[in-house]
Amino acid sequence: MSMEIYNTISQKLEGFVPMEAGKVKMYVCGPTVYNLIHIGNARPICVFDTLRRYLEYRGYEVTFVQNFTDIDDKIIKRANEEGVSSKEIAERYIKEYQTDASGLNSRPATIHPKATETVDKIIEIVSDLERKGFAYAQNGDVYYRTRKFKEYGKLSHMPLEDLDAGNRIDVSEQKEDSLDFALWKAAKPGEPSWESPWGQGRPGWHIECTAMINKFLGDTIDIHCGGQDLIFPHHENEIAQGEAYTGKEYVHYWMHNGHINVDNRKMSKSLGNFFTIREVAEKFGYEPIRFLMLQAHYRSPMNYSVEVLEQCKAALGRLYNCLERLEDAAASAQAAEITQAEKNLLGAMGKRREQFIAAMDDDLNTADAISAVFDLARDINLALQETHSQEFVANAGKLFDELTGVLGLLYNRKGTGSLDAEIEKLIEERQAARKAKDFKRADEIRDQLKEKGILLKDTPQGVKWSKIES
Repeated sequence: MSMEIYNTISQKLEGFVPMEAGKVKMYVCGPTVYNLIHIGNARPICVFDTLRRYLEYRGYEVTFVQNFTDIDDKIIKRANEEGVSSKEIAERYIKEYQTDASGLNSRPATIHPKATETVDKIIEIVSDLERKGFAYAQNGDVYYRTRKFKEYGKLSHMPLEDLDAGNRIDVSEQKEDSLDFALWKAAKPGEPSWESPWGQGRPGWHIECTAMINKFLGDTIDIHCGGQDLIFPHHENEIAQGEAYTGKEYVHYWMHNGHINVDNRKMSKSLGNFFTIREVAEKFGYEPIRFLMLQAHYRSPMNYSVEVLEQCKAALGRLYNCLERLEDAAASAQAAEITQAEKNLLGAMGKRREQFIAAMDDDLNTADAISAVFDLARDINLALQETHSQEFVANAGKLFDELTGVLGLLYNRKGTGSLDAEIEKLIEERQAARKAKDFKRADEIRDQLKEKGILLKDTPQGVKWSKIES
């Protein structure tokens, strides 16, 4: 059975078939880096990291791209308030994002492109859209001629009249139509800007993702992910830009996670129920947040509260208890050959793997997958009431690690194993930074590891690490 994904554009479950056998091109909308990310941002981070892990678990080679919007009105406003450059604000909050994403055990993307590093591609696409009549310039601004794209609205499934009525973009006298949106913005005094065919200016928000997808993944990709709030106008506009530019289908599968309420109310600063991931993690740790984001189906709305987070922490405690029992059992296990009864037990436990895979294949149903993990934990706890062979304990532990690893859980283990995992994770992040030509970040990670007493060596076989002898 192949995986089924609910495709927002078709509004139905579809069997997942990538364009190229064994390979998946996947893009997730990343943060606008002007502040610490909030608890609502944790959901797409954890959900789509888990999707990537599961696809790789099923044998796919995943190219995972997640952008940083590092030029935006909010960034400029923050920079002006602090009297620093927009670049300084962006770089500061990219690092803060990486701290939180790492804390949530989200693996670094294959490529983390920045909007400011993709301006040449943005100008190329906007120029092409203008040449084809999909865009028009007005006093240094460039707008997309929305009604020219006949399929506009096919993602949000709303007629143009309804989309126009609910349009959140400010109506400008320069626009031909209120539904048109900005591709390029003329420079204002004191703002960062780039030379373009329309004069000094900077990119609009929607064009950034289209340009980064085209530059790093090609004309068409397999999966595009993000929160439900991005369906309109952001993702709708991405389709209009991308398909007018290439003449090809932009994305095969659209996946959108549901929103988060806080104490059963919409999160907002005015209600005083707005929390950053950082402040929640300082009280409860990061791992309960990840567990929370996976315990409900990703498309369902979910509720965040202190009580729910406490329950997640307790649930994780039960899984860690199983892990400790496995470690204790391994220490006292017999060196004897595995028995037929033990083989039968392992066979029964293997059904939990099938249960887990069936859940994940069903539109990434992490809620039921977590249930399978707890069923496995119960099986293991019952079995370990008796002494078993080393081979049995090792295989039971391997299955437990396999399933929890796909969900990205149980990553705060004690002992040298956790140190190894932490080092490997940092090395992976450094490799991603080097691929993205972010050598400053790569050097920072090398220095960070050196402070931990770890020496890195780049070899033709990959990066090797060793402990610095004192």
